[in-house]
Formats: sequence, C-alpha cells, structure tokens
Amino acid sequence: MINFEIDGKPVSVPKNGTVMDGANQLGIYIPHFCYHKKLSIAANCRMCLVQVEKAPKPLPACATPAMEGMKVSTHSGQAVTAQKGVMEFLLINHPLDCPICDQGGECQLQDLAVGYGASSSRYTEAKRVVANKNLGPLISTDMTRCIHCTRCVRFGQEIAGIMELGMAGRGEHAEILSFVGRTVDSELSGNMIDLCPVGALVSKPFRYSARTWELSRRKSVSPHCGLGSNLVVQVKQNRVMRVLPRENEAINECWLSDKDRFSYEGLNSEERLRKPMIKHGGEWQECDWQTALEFTANGLKAVKEKHGAQSIGALCSPHSTLEELYLLQKFIRGLGSGNVDHRLRQSDFRADDHVQGVPWLGMAIADVSRLKSALVIGSTLRKDHPLLAQRLRQVVKQGAQLNLINPVDDDLLTKVANRAIVAPGSMAAMLAQVLKAAAESKEVEVPDGARKATSTVSVSDTARAMAASLIDNKPAAIFLGNLAQHHPQYTDILVLAQHLAQITDAQFGVLGEAANSVGAHIAGATPDRGAPDRSGSLSAAQMLGMSAASADTAGAAAQPCQAYVLMNLEPELDSYDPGQATKALSAAELVVMLTSYKSQAVMQGSYADVLLPIAPFTETSGTFISTEGRVQTFNGVVAPLGETRPAWKVVRVLGNMLQLDGFDYETPDQVRAEILSAAPDVSSRLNNSLGGFAVGDTGQKGGGIQRIGEVPIYQADPIVRRAESLQRTSDAAAPVAWMAGALMDKLGIQHGDNVRLKQGEGEAQLPAARDDKLPVDCVRVASAHPMTAGLGGMFGEIVVERL
Repeated sequence: MINFEIDGKPVSVPKNGTVMDGANQLGIYIPHFCYHKKLSIAANCRMCLVQVEKAPKPLPACATPAMEGMKVSTHSGQAVTAQKGVMEFLLINHPLDCPICDQGGECQLQDLAVGYGASSSRYTEAKRVVANKNLGPLISTDMTRCIHCTRCVRFGQEIAGIMELGMAGRGEHAEILSFVGRTVDSELSGNMIDLCPVGALVSKPFRYSARTWELSRRKSVSPHCGLGSNLVVQVKQNRVMRVLPRENEAINECWLSDKDRFSYEGLNSEERLRKPMIKHGGEWQECDWQTALEFTANGLKAVKEKHGAQSIGALCSPHSTLEELYLLQKFIRGLGSGNVDHRLRQSDFRADDHVQGVPWLGMAIADVSRLKSALVIGSTLRKDHPLLAQRLRQVVKQGAQLNLINPVDDDLLTKVANRAIVAPGSMAAMLAQVLKAAAESKEVEVPDGARKATSTVSVSDTARAMAASLIDNKPAAIFLGNLAQHHPQYTDILVLAQHLAQITDAQFGVLGEAANSVGAHIAGATPDRGAPDRSGSLSAAQMLGMSAASADTAGAAAQPCQAYVLMNLEPELDSYDPGQATKALSAAELVVMLTSYKSQAVMQGSYADVLLPIAPFTETSGTFISTEGRVQTFNGVVAPLGETRPAWKVVRVLGNMLQLDGFDYETPDQVRAEILSAAPDVSSRLNNSLGGFAVGDTGQKGGGIQRIGEVPIYQADPIVRRAESLQRTSDAAAPVAWMAGALMDKLGIQHGDNVRLKQGEGEAQLPAARDDKLPVDCVRVASAHPMTAGLGGMFGEIVVERL
C-alpha cells in the first residue's frame, strides 16, 4: 500500500493506485470529465488538475500515480486556477443551448461550469459547428456539444468489445465519428448515452419527451434475461419515460443492455390490452371483469366435468413474477390437474425424472469475473446474455481462455481459444469427445452414465485442447446456453457437461433464459413428477401435442388438453413448435389468455376465447429469482393501464370463484411469504445435477438438412417485441435463411434468392443468405418471429426449395 496525503488527510491506496483513487476513497470530489472508474485512463480533459507538493505544475489526478509521502492539494489557489482555465477552454466552442438540450439538469459540464466557469466569455470569434452523425435508432447526436472526453470510444473498445466510434482530426478540428456509413449496433450501445458527460449523445427514443426534473425515479428489476439487472425507472404522469441502470456491482455493475434499457417502449404500445374481451360468434367484444371471470370459471368447470381435471393445462412465461407463477400452479393443482409448465421452448424433458434440484448458474454472477477458463455450450452469448458476455470479455483480456461448442459462429467480440462449430445433431457427440479427452488426460474412468456415449466417439485435437483448457486453468466453468436448453438432446448435453465438470473440477451452470427461469421452478410451475397420483402430468410440449423428442421417452405421448390457461405468453412465438402449438390450441374447447397485449395473431386467429388484461412488471409488485439464485423484490412504478389488473389478483379471484382452498391473499407479500417459507433458503434448492441418467448413443441425429432455430435478441418476449426503437435496429432485421456456400451450390441457390422452407405441416418463404461459417447441411432460420411462426420445431429436419 502507498501512504500519502490529500488536502491534509492521510490515505492509503494499492500499488499502481492514483491520486483520483485516493480522493474517491476519502470522499473528496475532484472535477473530471474523461475519467470513469470502469474505463482506461485517457487524461485528455485536464479538468482534474491538482497541485502536488514539489511538482513544477498542476498534474491530472486521474493519471498521477500515488507516491509514498506525497502531498496533494485539490482546492489550492494553483489547482483552482488551473481547473478554471481548463473550463474556459472547454466552453470556448460549446454552444449555449442548455434550454433545449436533453442533458440539461443532469449535465456534468453544466454543473462544473457553475463552479469553475466565468460569468461571460472572453472569446468573441465564431464558434465551430460539427455536423451530426446518424448512429442508428437508439442514439441521437449533437456533436457540436462534444468535449472529446473519448469515453464513448473507450467504452466500445474496452467494454462492448467493438470499436464503433473513433476520433479523427486534431485540436479544434477533432471530432468523434463512426466508421463511414456505419451505425452503432452493439447490444450495449445505450451505455454510451450514460457515459457522455454532455449532451452530444442522448437517447433517441427519449429525446424531447421530458426534462429530468419532471421525472420520478423508482427502483425496479429487469424482466428479460436471467441476470436480474437493477433498474431505475423514470416516470412522468403515470407513464414510463426512461430506464437507466441502478448500480449493483454484484449483478450488472453500472451497465445495462439495450434490451433492458429501451424495451420500456413496449409498455406504452398501441397493442396494450386495456379491457377484458370475450369472443362471441367469431367476433371479439369488450366486457367487464365480472362477465369475463364468470365466463372463465364456468368454462373451466364445464371442461373438468366433461373431460376430467387432467384435460386442463396451464402454460406460463418465465418472464412472470414468482407470485404469479405460484398462484397459477396452485390454481391448476386445486382443480385437480398437474399440467403446468413454464418451459415453453424446451423440447427434451427426460431430465424431469432425474433432477436433484433447480437448474441455475452454478456460481455468483460476480464470480464469472474471476474465471480462468470457460466452456460455453449452445449460446450466442453476447445476444442471449449481453452483460455476462461483457464479464467474460474482461477476463479473456486478462488471459482467461474461452471455449465454444455451438452450431453458429457469430463474432463474440472476444478471443475464442478453441471452438467447435458443429451441426445441432452433433453437439452431444462433440461434448462426449471433450469428456473422453478429459478422462484420458486425468487418467480416470469415464463415469457409468456417459460410458456408452464416449465409447463411440474418436477424440479430435479441438476436444483435447478444450479439455486441457478446463484442466490447466482454475477456476474453470462450463455453461449451457439458451440454444442447448432448447435442443432435442438437452438431457444428454446436460449429463455429459455434468460429468465433464466433475472430472475437470470445474463449476457447472445453466444460463437462465428469462428473469424468472429459476423462480418458476421454485414456484412449482412444472409438471408433477414426484406425486404418485399425478405422475402422468404433462410437460409443455406434451400439452401442445408435440411427441417426445427422444426415443428414450417414446412412452410419453402427445396429449393435447381441452382447456388451456395461458399467462404472459404468445404461443405462436414463444413455443418450441409454434405450428403445432397453434393447432393444439385451436382444437381446444376453451383457451383463456392472461395477457398484456392483443396481438394480431390472437385477434385474427381462432384459438383464444377470452382475454384478461394483466399488468406488466412496471404495473405490479413481485419477485424475480435470478439465474444465480438471488431473490429480488420490486414494486410497481406506475398505476395499471385502463382496467388492467395484476395477474396474481386475477388468479386469486378465479380460485375463489371456483371455491378452491387457500386463495384468500390480500397482498403479493403474503404469497411470497408462503412460497419462501416452504423453501426459505433458495440456495439449498439449486442443483444442476441429474442422478441415475445414462446417455445413449450421441451419434448424428436425423438426416437431411437440419434447422438451427435460435431466438433473436429482440424477439425473446412480448414487451421487447413491441419496443419500436429496438425493432429498427440491425439485430431486429427480418429473418433470412442462412446457409453455407457448399449447401447453396448443392441446392442451386444464389445469395438473395427467395426459398421455400418446409417443416412439418408448415412452410415459410425467406430470402437466402450465405454464411460459410455454418456447418454444411444446416440452415439457420430464426424462431420466435411472425415470418417463421408457421414452421415446425426450432431444431430438426427442414426442406429447402428454391422458388
């Protein structure tokens, strides 16, 4: 530690610490613009000049290393004169447009100009003007205001992993530019808005809609990816106007993904459902709550009497709160059915009979920043989990090794030590190779549950390198991504990864797809497997009439229900096989939808019978349990829109109308207390292990052309799908059929040709595009999109024909 003094106060900082570090430790504020604790030191704004004893001139506090015994003065005459001089230079060319600047009221330059600026300028020449740049649908520019702190440039290079902005020119002619004709497309780009200390980069969706002093600030938690990012939701006149990050070093640090930041636009969508609606004679009609609830209760009672309780099923979204999920499963079980599931995009449920606990990340989110080696299986990490990808990017820069087994080879904006880009049907076999290589390296036997799988594979050099990476670098971790969880061989992949983690002494985690993927298990929103009287309870896939994906579960036949309760989901976009899901729902006698939106598919389709408007996360209180098992409770930030009601209240009233026991809650706190009293220590229930499951042959599954059907970043849930600005980004472009050049040549297809895709009973027409990094005999077609909703499962055989 280095000991020195700042303004007469002693302070100690680690070796290589700076004067700024010491000042922060003491709570002494030194004015600055370019310095940021998460970015490298640039020392180019010069605002943090301080006086150091025996130094001939003022020195920048952010770049001056602490020296033993040095004495620093931050507010001496010399320091203040220097700071005022810098401020005068910064204001020479800065426009006087604070009244119309969106940064007004939260602008560092404005604040420091009050303390260090003169009352008038000595500069009489014309000010320079810089042309604005088009950086895309999320960031608006006023580059004349730029003070060249380069925070945005450094953020792109160091945190986002891609240099999308840079500085050209020198002195007065310097300006921040994007590359010629390019926009800023990073999934973390909104953080540049927060970092900009002036009004040069501001939020395009928020621009000119409110002033900062008009907004109320309320805490919340993101409902999207499994991280549980902490939010500050800013509200004006009962409308969400803006979302900013709430700093939490253990979760999202001070960053926020664009999905979390800009999805609030979906809360104010024109498609919001404001009143209950019932379909009469094929026509939708608005009604009051009493009529809609009586229709629902009577309909469920009639189906139960006619077909039995097991003909009723509930499907819910893991983006719902813990309380909503718990009450829905309690309601369905109260009716006598065990058919409830939240795993809508999962196709392989063989693990259900072998689970030891709830699948989770396997470590704290903050511990990802300490890894020396990681193997990611089935995930385009930066799109599925942008902030986890950012943490891994930082550790790779410090020497950690990242390994990847995936069917697509998108740029992860970081160095990948070893990658195996294989067809979906070969992922389990590739993982078996790594397991076999690890066992050989450690000179141990392959566990019984994986012996058959490894006996049929020959180990490649890539597999040996991956095994060595996990064995030689500690701590190490293995993660299963979203694509692996949707995979028809998910259970095989899970067991092989579990054995690999045991042999290599690595941690093993499942990346939670949604905000409450862990919470949904804790709430019991899964079929009854343990209860002997309900062992035939159906998974989501079986309820929607999908046959089991694996021969190992051939006995688990598809059994569509006669009545469905759907909560917070759009089945034609949120299911593994949307075509089959729509077919099963259309054949049911009753479909009740608790939803925030009236989508075109529902209003024009034939499957829904009643729509009950429920509140999104900003209009209700609730709890999310993140992928690391962290329980986070939040309150509503605005009043419910129209006649919208929180989903937990709707289910509670339905339970009372059907005279079910235990539905006399008055607050969501009582519901949460009941859930967590049964399992007060959530961490004790977290366990990724499967017991007694043996992996069979992992050879190539299925012939012909295989579909790779991942979920695009801005199609993952109903709120994001309605965020207009996000839907104008390059990540939200219309889907195309990506194929390797060899497959296109084989089929006689050129880049840009329209092709017909056939899968099951459905088909779609899309333009073809070339991607030579894809495995041969695979076509990459995004799921969860209206243009591909007519197709079958996210994986499996698909027919491609040139039009």
